Amino acid sequence: MSKLSLDRILQSQGFGSRKYCRSLIEDGEVAVNGEIVTDYKLIPDTAGLVLHLFDEDWEYREHLYIALNKPANFECSRKPSHHPGVLTILPEQFSWRDVQPVGRLDHDTTGLLLMSDDGAFIHAQSSPKRHVPKVYAATTHDAVTDELIAQLLGGVQLHDEPAPLAASTCRKLDTHLLEIVLEQGKYHQVKRMLAAAGNHCSALRRVAIGGLQLASLELEEGEWCYLDAGQLALLAPQTE
Repeated sequence: MSKLSLDRILQSQGFGSRKYCRSLIEDGEVAVNGEIVTDYKLIPDTAGLVLHLFDEDWEYREHLYIALNKPANFECSRKPSHHPGVLTILPEQFSWRDVQPVGRLDHDTTGLLLMSDDGAFIHAQSSPKRHVPKVYAATTHDAVTDELIAQLLGGVQLHDEPAPLAASTCRKLDTHLLEIVLEQGKYHQVKRMLAAAGNHCSALRRVAIGGLQLASLELEEGEWCYLDAGQLALLAPQTE
């Protein structure tokens, strides 16, 4: 059980400064499990706690773990330079909670993007030592050939990399579409590997991270969802 007072709980959930949260409570703008509360010193049980304010219900969450089906032309940055940031897709209070993308997708790359305010989770998921496979569907400019697949599986040399990089698995999905699985997570890796193999990536979509499949989340582009414990477990390195 949390020892936090109601104003501190609201602040922890990203609804503003402690002073502002106090004013919301005192003005009768906040309901706790369906009952209006005006005492900001109340210490509610956070287990199963549901807050109601701004005409919406908000389940208390110590940390946020989010999956977003990222659209094109959004930047995975808190300070975007040329396109809107992915945080603009989420509720405004998530920015107050310091939600950040877990890794990055290029502005024109779509698909599965994890986001969280849990620093330990972000660090663990971003670490190359974990070897969590990331699965991409890449549309190619030229037709997918057996030779291209062989090159990607055998390893291609990228500029500024000390050794060739190889796909964990790679298979043809259609004449100009392939599935490529990577564990390294280098900068623009799929695009650079295809270019090094003599082709060109004209569109890229991340469809899975570890055992978490974007299709299983049933999210349209631009939609997001909270991840439950079972879905988070799928992000761990898979063992035989």
